[in-house]
Formats: sequence, C-alpha cells, structure tokens
Amino acid sequence: MKDLKEFQKIIGYEFRDESLLEQALTHSSYANEQHMKKHSDNERLEFLGDAVLEVVSSEFLYLNYKDEDEGKLSRLRASLVCEPTLAFICKDINLGEYVRLSKGEDMTGGRGRKSILSDAFEATIGAIFLDGGMEPASTFIHRFVLNDIEHKQLFHDSKTHLQEVVQAHFKDSLTYVLVAETGPDHAKEFKVEAYVGDKLLGCGSGSTKKAAEQEAAYQGILKLKSDNLGE
Repeated sequence: MKDLKEFQKIIGYEFRDESLLEQALTHSSYANEQHMKKHSDNERLEFLGDAVLEVVSSEFLYLNYKDEDEGKLSRLRASLVCEPTLAFICKDINLGEYVRLSKGEDMTGGRGRKSILSDAFEATIGAIFLDGGMEPASTFIHRFVLNDIEHKQLFHDSKTHLQEVVQAHFKDSLTYVLVAETGPDHAKEFKVEAYVGDKLLGCGSGSTKKAAEQEAAYQGILKLKSDNLGE
C-alpha cells in the first residue's frame, strides 16, 4: 500500500487516527484475502460517508439554487453523487493507487473500477467525518464534489446532450458499439465506442454497458466542443 501521508496531502486533510483512512481504502476482497476480522473493510464507512455526502450536497444545492424545485434539485444532486461522477473525481486525486485490493481484484483492473473507486471515496468521507467531524468532511466535499457543477451535470446527462448535438449538426445517426467485455461475471468491464456514421466520437468503459456509453458520450461531447459543435 502506498504511503498514506502522501494521499492525505493530496486531499488536504491530515488524520488524527490514520487507521480510519486505512480502513476507508480497504476493499472487501483484500480483507477476505488477508483473513481480517469482520467489518475491517470499507463498507460500513461507505454507508456513513454516503449519508454525509447527501446531507452536505443537499444543503449546498438548497442554499445556492433558490429558484429550483425539488425535482430539479434531486436531479442536480444525482449528477454530483452518482458512481461515474465520483469515480471521475477519484482519478483527479489518484485514489485508485491507494486502495488495498486482493491480488485477483488488482490483476483484473480493480484500481480503475468505478464501483470500487466511488465506494472508497464515500468511505473516505465517512472516515474524515469520524476523525474530525462535519466541518472537515464538508470542506472535503465542497472541494472535490461541489465544484464545477455545470461540468459534472454535463457528464451525468451526456447521452442526452450528445444526441441533441448530433441531431442538430449531423445527418448520420448516433450509435454505440460494444467493443470489449472483460472480467469475471461479478466484475465485468465493458468498453464502448460512440460513433456518428463511421466517425468515432469517444470511447468509454464501465461496469455496465450503460455506464460505458455514458463515458463514451461524454468524451464525444468534449471532442465536439473542441470542434465548436458541442455548445
């Protein structure tokens, strides 16, 4: 396992009880492989962190989007706390490098698996909450989740947005092609490419075809934006 001091510098929070962070980054596969005692993995911390994340994000949206109704606020929150969005955030803080995985999970690409990353991210929130209370947990969430909301919402709605852009600018239709399906049944990884006609727009991967299509669509939007077509 990589040096946790390094990770704490990245996230901007120093733990008083570093064992909480260690647990937050311990996947169940590692705990089982090492025959660790019950509840040594990050699942309980994930449960707690998920609740803290929901409270903090809900308060933020309530206070900052005063003209939006409950439905709009719920959709906004969903775009911020969904598994693919949290996994994207994890890439920015290199969280995958610090997760403790079984050898098998590691060898089959677990460090890049969105479900593992998002769960560890929420568990980290739970660990910060237990270690320092709501204030540092809220600071962490504001820094990494409640920023660049427009960008995150675009990612969440990427398939719909890309479809609209393609219909407005192209004669050919938008299609998604499954190009690879790897991993064991309990941890499938799908790779999808998004095309308009025979033009490749973007590639994506995920634990479901839908998630892979979402990322492929997002990459397609970024490509079209660079071509001044995605506005």
